[in-house]
Amino acid sequence: MKLKWIPAALCCVLMTTSAVRAVDWKAAEKNGEQSQRMIDFCSNYVRGWLAYADGRSGLLPMGILKESQFYWNAKDSAADNYPFIVLTGEITGHYYTKLAARHILAQEQSLCNRLGALPDDFNFATQRFCHPKVDLERLIFGASEYCKDGLIPITEQLGPSPWLDRMQQLIHGVWDNAKVETPAGIIPTKTVEVNGDLMEVLSRMYWLTGDENYKQWCFRIMDYYCFHDPLTKWRRIPLRDHGCEVIAGMSEAYLLAAREDTARWQKYKPAMHALLDAILADGVNEDGLMYNWFSPTGDKQKDNSLSDGWGYVYNAYLTVAIADRADQYRLPVERVLTNLHKYRDRPWLPGADDYADSIEGAVNLLNRIPVKSAFEWVDSQSDKLMAFQHDDGILEGWYGDGNSARTMLMVAMWKTQGTTATPWRKELQLGAVRNDDGSVSISLQSDKLWSGELHFDQARHRQFFHMPVDYPRINQFPEWFTVDGDATYEVQVEGGATTLVDGKALLNYPVTLKTNETLHITIKATPQKPDANGQSAGSEANAGARQNSVN
Repeated sequence: MKLKWIPAALCCVLMTTSAVRAVDWKAAEKNGEQSQRMIDFCSNYVRGWLAYADGRSGLLPMGILKESQFYWNAKDSAADNYPFIVLTGEITGHYYTKLAARHILAQEQSLCNRLGALPDDFNFATQRFCHPKVDLERLIFGASEYCKDGLIPITEQLGPSPWLDRMQQLIHGVWDNAKVETPAGIIPTKTVEVNGDLMEVLSRMYWLTGDENYKQWCFRIMDYYCFHDPLTKWRRIPLRDHGCEVIAGMSEAYLLAAREDTARWQKYKPAMHALLDAILADGVNEDGLMYNWFSPTGDKQKDNSLSDGWGYVYNAYLTVAIADRADQYRLPVERVLTNLHKYRDRPWLPGADDYADSIEGAVNLLNRIPVKSAFEWVDSQSDKLMAFQHDDGILEGWYGDGNSARTMLMVAMWKTQGTTATPWRKELQLGAVRNDDGSVSISLQSDKLWSGELHFDQARHRQFFHMPVDYPRINQFPEWFTVDGDATYEVQVEGGATTLVDGKALLNYPVTLKTNETLHITIKATPQKPDANGQSAGSEANAGARQNSVN
């Protein structure tokens, strides 16, 4: 084994070797075997779908099962498939995948923009728009979905990038064309899914940019659903995708108000609490899993099929609990996670996408409330999901295949505690475990000679979005072990001396492995002196270590 150690200006070797920590290296190695399968799954997915890219435009089809699906659209192709080709390339460092993803971004803007920055459906056979006339509702729907399901997860992981620039163009395009008059003011649409999408995106864009327009637009939609069209008056409240987005969006607007406009937050509280209480009263089964929909008034008949989007709605419960600084809505989340193991053999709707959404929701919640049996459930469901993939990398041949890659990337990064590698090739096994002292132990093994970099995660919610708290939200990639660029870390190769390394150096940490070599590394933040606010560098990473202790 050969480590390309960080330059002397950034680190030094301690005079003594640290005491050997109690590390479960077998667990770390097993996590490496599992993450290898998941990264290989995602790489094969990319290979399979890029083979079907249009030969002239380079854009991806909405589906590959019939000729009528050979077109690109914003709400499906761009929102659910394309972004996870982007993220697979960026996370693994696959050079040509990254090039293809950036080319597609340039092409969709060049060919698909129809009303300013708003894109429309693009037909591969004619190399023209699919529809002869502009339909503003279609354009707003597509742009909003592209932002929430496509550009937000990219930005959550990568931070500022050309995809963030594209998202800002789309959001301003949507609001430049807002024409729907309501008692709360003019909004772009009354379509509940779109308004949920917009609240999720607008709240995060406000945190990221500080632009007051984003905050006021978000509050305008929230005002509408709290004061003029409350969900508790609806005949049916949706608890799965294509409807439940509004609940998650309202929770993000609620937290935004709690931190930025306390008077407004207090006004929102009765409507927000009434909605969450109604769901718990009539929208969940005995174990806390949610139905696809329920009726809070009048017709009390439930749709007894369970929603694979249950985790998305429970994000709202934890977010409100954070905003209110109370456990009232945290306890129902603990309940459902504790009961999740009972559903290990329950099939979701017969498709990979349904498994993907359910697993995604669970991982995001488990990042905040670790439950061993629920993590085991995630493992079992991930195996079922990956079994959908064919030898050519395709799962089911529609845009929803991308959601499966999204979820497997997310689970892989739980297995590595947020650490990634470039190049992350098939022969590399990267796994990690968290230790009782807050450190992380990395197992790295390769069947072939490997030279590259490890990338330890950072507190992206703070570094990229400037958020006051890492609240649970759809389309984020959870933070596990994070490093602070201003902190110093002890780095110990098993059996060797301990080295002090600057946190910035851990963001791109060079390593070389010989064929069939296994490398064990443990990283721990050193104690820091408190600053004027009583905080110390690395304190957030250590807090996360205590919270997310289940491997």
